[in-house]
Amino acid sequence: MKNLIAALAIFAALAAGWEYTARNAGDASILIPAPTAVGAYLLKAAKSGELFDATLVTMRRLALGYIFGIAFGIPLGMITARFRLAHNTLGVIALGLQTLPSVCWVPLALLWFGQTETAMLFIVVMGTLWAVILATDHGIRQIPPLYREAAQTMGSSGFHLWFRVLAPASLPHIVSGTKQGWAFAWRSLMAAEIYVTILSGFGLGHLLHYGRELHAMDQVVGLMLLIIFIGFAADKVIFAPWETFLRKRWGLSKS
Repeated sequence: MKNLIAALAIFAALAAGWEYTARNAGDASILIPAPTAVGAYLLKAAKSGELFDATLVTMRRLALGYIFGIAFGIPLGMITARFRLAHNTLGVIALGLQTLPSVCWVPLALLWFGQTETAMLFIVVMGTLWAVILATDHGIRQIPPLYREAAQTMGSSGFHLWFRVLAPASLPHIVSGTKQGWAFAWRSLMAAEIYVTILSGFGLGHLLHYGRELHAMDQVVGLMLLIIFIGFAADKVIFAPWETFLRKRWGLSKS
């Protein structure tokens, strides 16, 4: 309770300092919107439904691309862990492409798919796929050989060995990779929505872009705070329970 009160006090002090700076910025006040102005924009956009609609469009795109990235990434990661040739080819490609900034996929997606939802999907999948492949490959390679030998001694082989022994044993690394893949997918989608205009639906990135074009800094900052909140909420709701379960399952924390 004391830590919560201390944290709230720090945030309140930061907000007060932000408000004071914005009110005394002079000619630069247009570039430093006050918290009250940001809050007013968020309230207005929420009442009009604009914020809800944009969030819904963005989350739909994110979920679809993220699911595709995981569905392809985990099997490919297992293949790279199983076959040396795949590790020396696909694994090297994945390692190289993971370091590529997400925005670099935007021109390629536009040339291949145009300004369509397919382009958005492609960018999000590319942001997710490589992190999941590398995490799965690394997780399986970190399993002590004794586990594999013991399972084979008891008659496990083929798909049973991979999906009942090796995959569960590498689960902490896979969950970590899916979490990292989600972060990359989120950044990829924001880059895509800022640079790609699709009439089928305007997401948070589009609103952020229009706020910049109109010099509406209260809109820009408000959307940035909303994006941060969504990322924080996703971590606490989706990934934190998994990580807590795995820590308890592997004896890394008390029940």
